[in-house]
Amino acid sequence: MKPHRIRHQFHLNADLSRKLDALATEPGRTKSAVLEAAILAWIERRGANELDERFSVRLNRLSRQLDRIERDQKIILESLALYIRQTLQRDAHLPDPDPAARARGRERFEAFIEQVGRKLAQGRSDLSPSEDLPS
Repeated sequence: MKPHRIRHQFHLNADLSRKLDALATEPGRTKSAVLEAAILAWIERRGANELDERFSVRLNRLSRQLDRIERDQKIILESLALYIRQTLQRDAHLPDPDPAARARGRERFEAFIEQVGRKLAQGRSDLSPSEDLPS
């Protein structure tokens, strides 16, 4: 049993009509089959565009959120790496906290924060030992 088909009438410009004739010259290929395939492809492509339009705003928002998470993760990792490196490269902490030791600790912490900021501003995040550590 043949599938039910509906007849349509439409007009094409001369150039497009010649191209359609050229496509339909192969054996077993009709103008109707070429037009049916072209219309189906156009409708499917348009449906894909509608999906893009519907979900692009949400996907863009998710992408920005992932970028921020990645940036924050880099900051945390770089901070931790620098902290561990500085802690291990320094002499042992004093057992009883005197004012001079606290002042020195504050200076070291400020140097640590400056170094993290400098590395992030430069866009580099090397976890290898650094020669520019404050002493």
